[in-house]
Amino acid sequence: MNNYSADKIRNISFLGHHGSGKTTLVESMLMTTGAIKRIGKVEDGNTVSDFDKEEKKREVSIYTSLLPLEWKGHKYNILDTPGYFDFVGEVNSALRVSKGAVIVLDASSGIEVGCEKAWKLTRKRNTPTILYINKMDKENINYDKLIGELKEKFGKAVIPFHIPIGKENEFKGFVNIVDMKARIYNKDKNTCEDAEIWPEKEVKMGDYRDMLIESVAESDDELLEKYFEGEEFTEEEIHSALRKGVINGKLIPVLIGSATLNVGTETLLNMMWDYLPSPRDLETPSGINPDTNEEELREIKDDAPFSAIVFKTIADPYLGKISLFQVRSGMIKKDDEVYNPSTKEIEKIGSLFMLRGKEQIEVNEIHAGDIGAVAKLNNTYTSNTLCDKNKHIIYEDIYFPQPTLFMAAKPMTKNDEEKIGQAFQKLLEEDKTFSVERNNETKELLIGGQGNTQLEVIKNKLKNDFGVNIELSDPKIAYRETIKESSNVQGKHKKQSGGAGQYGDVIIKFEPSEEEFVFEEKIFGGSVPRQYIPAVEKGLRDAINKGPLAGYPVVNLKATLLDGSYHPVDSNEMAFRMAAALAFRKGIQKANPVLLEPIMKVEIIIPDDYMGDIMGDMNKRRGRILGMEPCEDGSQIVRAEAPQSEMFKYTIDLKSMTQARGTFLMEFVRYEEIPEHISEKIIEEEKNKTA
Repeated sequence: MNNYSADKIRNISFLGHHGSGKTTLVESMLMTTGAIKRIGKVEDGNTVSDFDKEEKKREVSIYTSLLPLEWKGHKYNILDTPGYFDFVGEVNSALRVSKGAVIVLDASSGIEVGCEKAWKLTRKRNTPTILYINKMDKENINYDKLIGELKEKFGKAVIPFHIPIGKENEFKGFVNIVDMKARIYNKDKNTCEDAEIWPEKEVKMGDYRDMLIESVAESDDELLEKYFEGEEFTEEEIHSALRKGVINGKLIPVLIGSATLNVGTETLLNMMWDYLPSPRDLETPSGINPDTNEEELREIKDDAPFSAIVFKTIADPYLGKISLFQVRSGMIKKDDEVYNPSTKEIEKIGSLFMLRGKEQIEVNEIHAGDIGAVAKLNNTYTSNTLCDKNKHIIYEDIYFPQPTLFMAAKPMTKNDEEKIGQAFQKLLEEDKTFSVERNNETKELLIGGQGNTQLEVIKNKLKNDFGVNIELSDPKIAYRETIKESSNVQGKHKKQSGGAGQYGDVIIKFEPSEEEFVFEEKIFGGSVPRQYIPAVEKGLRDAINKGPLAGYPVVNLKATLLDGSYHPVDSNEMAFRMAAALAFRKGIQKANPVLLEPIMKVEIIIPDDYMGDIMGDMNKRRGRILGMEPCEDGSQIVRAEAPQSEMFKYTIDLKSMTQARGTFLMEFVRYEEIPEHISEKIIEEEKNKTA
């Protein structure tokens, strides 16, 4: 593969709803550019993008695939992203290094949720974007209606560049209303060809050409004046104005085609070059110099100091760790040494290569603006910056959402238990939306992700790639116990067994407290000698770890040592610890003990249409709505509190209620008393476990 300067490169993310045909479209582009001989099929498991076992099995993209293409003397780095919402981290990392985006729609399905989400992500980043309507050869497609829906949903920036020729099985191609030329499908050659003459009766030009010309006029004051004077625009003026509009986000071209027929692919390749920016066309990369904490700029030139951002890590069980990076400035060569300011480590660059799916194309150097890969950077991770050893810089981290679904993971065998730690570590490096933590209280290993599908993929990857089998189940709830009233009790431990015995006697008052645990002593006259008072406190601290109701820790408790007695020979520290434990068990039972459950603060972001459903569902979960706040994009933020036990599968239910349009964040806030009817069930369950 040839080397290209930054102005000859386009880094482009392909986004959209799963099933819209992104991967098939990329296959069509690979064939059109000569990278492959025939188009693979997702259902046959032979596409370049979806090479992972899980992707083939599920027939969906799970990971972002990098696919470099060479076309007419320049280069595209295509990032084919998953459309399934559990894998949004892959989309975020791709958008971090791409300067342009193509959102793919299924013509027969219209504007699906994945399209909406992709739109919001590109608008949030102000990424120049093309909308590509795929599968125009399918049945029941109303192009005019679809364009109307796109403009209604996404605004007047949406401008169709194409008008279809024919429809359904008779879909032949399209007229490009920018240059008024047609591309028509040649069945014998299985490709599209330029057509000087097209069946004008089949083409409904309508107002589309006028809409495009108006957009050109509005892009520039001189062109607007020319438009009002009734003068025609030159083809060069049209192209220049349209490119300017796309790059500054004021214009979103709509192209059409069929990836399976290879209709529109070549036009898309040409228009991505014409209208989407090179790495140099937008802002100059800026970061922080870790030595001075001041902002620094890096020019996207080969002779600038080297810097790069690692946007993806692949945990290959055979090849080891592969780091994908984009060179932000300078260039990198095989055997170079670079600095990682995040880990403060020097890394030696081994073999450099480009990835095309799983294929590795070795290269000697990678230039500014381009994307490449390197293996075995042991101290470098996703989101890290690599830079010149003498010119330090750190770029902003990639945003990855926090896990919203947690499951308990139990190794199936002793062998699995021994290997699971290392396997998880590799997966954590690969997927930054995945988490692993040990709950010391419940003694469970918890794994977290964006949804059930992601966690199932993790489970299967552990088995297939690392030979580790796990069982997933709902996590245990870390309940608590406390008291609502006060009690005064005696705890006496007396044991005589021939020789020296044991004797400890305490009278303790137990009462509710704002603090987790408070111990006081009000001993007068030495009824309990000073040297044994710490033993009483120790006995209580040990005892509160297991309450009398269901064996959960006791909190918000104050214990005051009031009185007691001792034996000059038989008393010792152990005896007073035992006496304190006896007093604890009796005292808590007499002070109206109750179970407490963890309460979570929830922030839900939803379209306004789903407000009623969300509030009703939250009430069913014993939740409380605290307030609502409108967002700039028309959605609503709902703030609520709900018991943790009711929220374990909320991420799955929220997707179902909102067709995956809703998102949420959740964090622990406090413990609250459990309603009696629920408390009785929990206590009964715990008794059955220990019976």
